[in-house]
Amino acid sequence: MNERYTPTAVALHWLMAALLAVLFGVGLYMHDLPLSPWKLKIFSWHKWAGVTAFLLVLVRFAWRTAHRPPPLPRSMPAALQFAAHAGHAALYALMVAIPLTGWLMSSAKGIQTVYFGVLPIPDLLGKNKELGELLTGVHAWLNYLLAAVVAGHAGAAIKHHLIDRDDILMRMLPRRPPQPPSHGELS
Repeated sequence: MNERYTPTAVALHWLMAALLAVLFGVGLYMHDLPLSPWKLKIFSWHKWAGVTAFLLVLVRFAWRTAHRPPPLPRSMPAALQFAAHAGHAALYALMVAIPLTGWLMSSAKGIQTVYFGVLPIPDLLGKNKELGELLTGVHAWLNYLLAAVVAGHAGAAIKHHLIDRDDILMRMLPRRPPQPPSHGELS
């Protein structure tokens, strides 16, 4: 049985991690900007990246469904295995819910998303200012919840590496090519 994630799963994981970090940072940055052409441009970029993240999570979900992840160590207590599975389920649920709430929010505010300025994405709701404001808050809080779940996810991976000394973290890191022996080493 493969004890590592596939190279595709590793690449999708780290690509999504980087994209989510950028989306979160840009979201915080743009929130209090005064209305200006710059703010509108940043909002467009944020929405494009959000649509991309939504599409990428669908690809990740499909990949994970077709390529089972390696099993958790048998030495891991059942309660921790349950927590790990629940954490992954929460990550996937939030990675779907957050872009959907952003899409609903934009629709309710009457601001259509045009992906990369080319492909108009249909609105899911009619214009409704009150609902748009409610969805703005939901979208923000879901992002804070995702940040907390990601922090727990990263903390658990580091704990496994430094304290439990198992391979949980290493099997999700990109594989390094073998290094040739240096001059003083035997082959």
